[in-house]
Amino acid sequence: MDAPAPIDLSTWPRAQHFAHYRDRVPCTYSMTVEVDVTEFTAALRRSPRKSYIAQVWALATVVNRHEEFRMCLTGSGDPAVWPVVHPAFTVFNPERETFACVWAPYDPDFGAFHDTAAPLLAEHGRATDFFPQGPPPPNAFDVSSLPWASFTGFNLNIGGGWDHLAPIFTLGRYTEREGRTLLPVSVQIHHAAADGFHTARLVNELEELMAESSAWLTARREGEGA
Repeated sequence: MDAPAPIDLSTWPRAQHFAHYRDRVPCTYSMTVEVDVTEFTAALRRSPRKSYIAQVWALATVVNRHEEFRMCLTGSGDPAVWPVVHPAFTVFNPERETFACVWAPYDPDFGAFHDTAAPLLAEHGRATDFFPQGPPPPNAFDVSSLPWASFTGFNLNIGGGWDHLAPIFTLGRYTEREGRTLLPVSVQIHHAAADGFHTARLVNELEELMAESSAWLTARREGEGA
């Protein structure tokens, strides 16, 4: 795993913003949006691949495009950026009514990522340990799913979480409105890492990627059968 690259505070445009929201007024914020996934769900019906894994991959793809969502702190408390971050995501155990957290290395090829992530869901669907693979790597960000309910607001309250700069995503149940399919997506952000502009760009890019899903969701990898 490559080490995170320190940010040069002397040239970083957000150096003052980071200091303000890290030290003087430490705060996080959340944004909940309904992402239009009409084309995405239509493409899923033509694909054997799993909806949840596709959602996780799409989030990881847009997160990895932007340094502000790959941020962490060095041992001295200075900001740094991971070269790549990996999604850690929940898998529900219906018998125990608990969940486990698993993670998969991000791959820009969706098919390759799916081939790695799908067996994890199958293997750990009855896990009794919270982290059946062991603790996620330090360059991981969290995704959880609430497929039992659609929501228009979701907020995490993290006690003493001022060192947690990675985004946290929560996905809800699809809802239908005026012929469109919508996916509730909530993202929790540390204000030292990103402002509203950055988060709005992230969710807009997520919606764009979902609209283009027929290009990546149903694409076959080399060696796959027809």
